[in-house]
Amino acid sequence: MSPRRNRPRRDETTRLDSDRAREGAPTVQQWRDGDWQVRGISGGASVKTYRCPGCDQEIRPGVPHLVAWPADERGDLTDRRHWHSGCWGARDRRGPNLQRGRGAPRYG
Repeated sequence: MSPRRNRPRRDETTRLDSDRAREGAPTVQQWRDGDWQVRGISGGASVKTYRCPGCDQEIRPGVPHLVAWPADERGDLTDRRHWHSGCWGARDRRGPNLQRGRGAPRYG
């Protein structure tokens, strides 16, 4: 007779649940411009550098942030954008982000 195992065996569902806990489960948020799927990314799960569309600054590896994409069926993986959490929350209060060239006047 073999001894009884006190620990349950890890299966695929346990690994999937731990991945979802680390990366966050997507939620649907309603904004003026439509419904968005939003998922939080922990600092440990962030391994690449992204550019935040809200402030046009880099999101460095190891920095917790959000990933957002349209919630409708038309959205695909190319529509995902990585945002700073504060920039995502303040996007209704901000004006459009102007992209300026190096030679453009700063004010005016």
